[in-house]
Amino acid sequence: MSTPSPTPSAVTPSQTVGPFFGYALPYEAGPQVVPPWRPDAIRVRGRVLDGAGQPVPDALLEIWQADGNGEVPHRPGGIVRAGHGFSGFGRCGTDADGGYWFSTVKPGAVGGSAPYIAVLVFARGLLKPVFTRLYFPEDGAARAADPLLDAVPEERRATLVAEREGEREYRFDVRLQGDRETVFLAF
Repeated sequence: MSTPSPTPSAVTPSQTVGPFFGYALPYEAGPQVVPPWRPDAIRVRGRVLDGAGQPVPDALLEIWQADGNGEVPHRPGGIVRAGHGFSGFGRCGTDADGGYWFSTVKPGAVGGSAPYIAVLVFARGLLKPVFTRLYFPEDGAARAADPLLDAVPEERRATLVAEREGEREYRFDVRLQGDRETVFLAF
């Protein structure tokens, strides 16, 4: 039998995320959701910028996605992909210029959504990671019917669409605050 405490425990504040990503969380193959040599591989790269437009050199991005057929993988292989091919998960720390990259495949549509990659951003000053989505510029018709995008004000939707930079390369900058702040999602 416990005795009730005479004074309730005080609520403590949340702790901010990082910067501690230089140890343990990034790993060598983290940005390679698939090997870059695969014929269907695409490269997604970009920068994480703060409210002043300055690079955030110690952020960490995770991506989660379906494969090219819209199938969400449910098998092991998140860290060691040998033998599993595609895990649907990648992790990359930003460099001194706030840059990151992933080698992955363009996802297929899941349900009624346009093809997208879920992006989590961990950065100093954030109490928890922020969530966003990366959509593809060539999927305009699918984006127009996407229920999540329909809930985003039209003038802000462009912050969720990557820019195509080549046949198999996309750029997606994440702006944590300020003009053209990326739309972040609540789950």
